[in-house]
Amino acid sequence: MDGILPLWKERGMTSHDCVFKLRKILKTKKVGHTGTLDPEVDGVLPICIGKATKVVEFLTDTDKAYEGEITVGVATTTEDSQGETIAKKPVDQALSLASIDAAMEAMVGESIQVPPMYSAVKVNGKRLYEYARKGLTVERPQRNIHVMSFERISEPVYHAEDQTMSWRFRVTCGKGTYVRTLAVDLGASLGYPAYMSSLTRTMSGAFTKADCLTLQQVAEAMANNEIDAHLKPIDSVFAAYRQIALDDELWDKVKNGAVLPKEGPFETMEAPVLFTYQGKIVAMYEPHPTKAACIKPRKMFLS
Repeated sequence: MDGILPLWKERGMTSHDCVFKLRKILKTKKVGHTGTLDPEVDGVLPICIGKATKVVEFLTDTDKAYEGEITVGVATTTEDSQGETIAKKPVDQALSLASIDAAMEAMVGESIQVPPMYSAVKVNGKRLYEYARKGLTVERPQRNIHVMSFERISEPVYHAEDQTMSWRFRVTCGKGTYVRTLAVDLGASLGYPAYMSSLTRTMSGAFTKADCLTLQQVAEAMANNEIDAHLKPIDSVFAAYRQIALDDELWDKVKNGAVLPKEGPFETMEAPVLFTYQGKIVAMYEPHPTKAACIKPRKMFLS
């Protein structure tokens, strides 16, 4: 069994929980997810099965889209609804739609983000959440992120009982973006502590909710011998990549992982490119990081 299974992860489960259950349902050990979703987040989680586990990194690198809710007036330890309150500032005057929308628009584009302490980013061999659970704080690595769109999709709601304000949003962003931290940074730009009070991933790469099955639906499809109809081909991951067909001479070099001169069909190559041989994808090459006149293999798909 080989292919990509777009799964709709339900709330209350970790991504690892999903993999564990799918190994039992599908009766195979070669199952891998393509980017962690927190337990309280539901949504699209592409699962790689069999030979498709070789392309996990490429699905992890794809753009994502989310819909969620931000609440301003309160901050939490985890930057979401699961944490303890660490700051409050009553929203005693309603924020204008113009100020909210302008602040969200200002966050579109390239920027630098510091991941939250409660995250899986590693520092000195340990996950940040391991430090956080012990009450420790460490210097967190900054990362470049790209936000393609960030917009309000509901009218703000004022909660008089705790003097907070919330509204729903939609965001499309590149790999490595913490939406929780976007919510916190948005609140700061409006002058308030804030946290992400709800989140759903609506898109991961080429996959949307319409493509997804729940765990129960996967089990039903397996029982009815219909699971193959729901598996997406491995090559679908690479739909956006340029492909170059190799002749026998180049194939002899590529199959051994040779570094190639950046000439001929590779002369204008500035991004990763797929090589095919006899109609099959056999390798991905990319510009060499230290030799400007060469390209090198990034991933081999010989089997």
